[in-house]
Amino acid sequence: MPPSRSSGPNSQRLRDLRNGLLRLHKTLLDSERDSYERDIARIATTGQMLQLVLHDPFFAWLHELSELVVLIDELMEAEEPAEVIDADRLVEQARDLVAPAEEGTGFRKRYFEAMQRDPGVVLAHREMTLVLERLENGETEP
Repeated sequence: MPPSRSSGPNSQRLRDLRNGLLRLHKTLLDSERDSYERDIARIATTGQMLQLVLHDPFFAWLHELSELVVLIDELMEAEEPAEVIDADRLVEQARDLVAPAEEGTGFRKRYFEAMQRDPGVVLAHREMTLVLERLENGETEP
């Protein structure tokens, strides 16, 4: 995790949100890798995986989650400390993003599909839901 320039409750909320999203992202990457290898081709190296994640349409839906983590990182690195409204906005944005939707489009639809095929994604979703509930209640990670 990048060092934070600011400290305090808003920064801690952002760190907790970031950590929760990163855990979910890793689970989704692992799940998508398994699907890719099962349906398309074996991924031989970490470098090949990185190239696929960055450039292959199969993994493109995960970029929205990656971009949210980058936004959090940028806010944590800002010269000015994070405001409550900034943390609240990002928690809300995360909650909207990780709401799977069978009839949705983009990330939310693909997230729903991943949950249907991989119990690990369901467990990661539950963990992320708990993180969001804690953050919305003003609590930080235990």
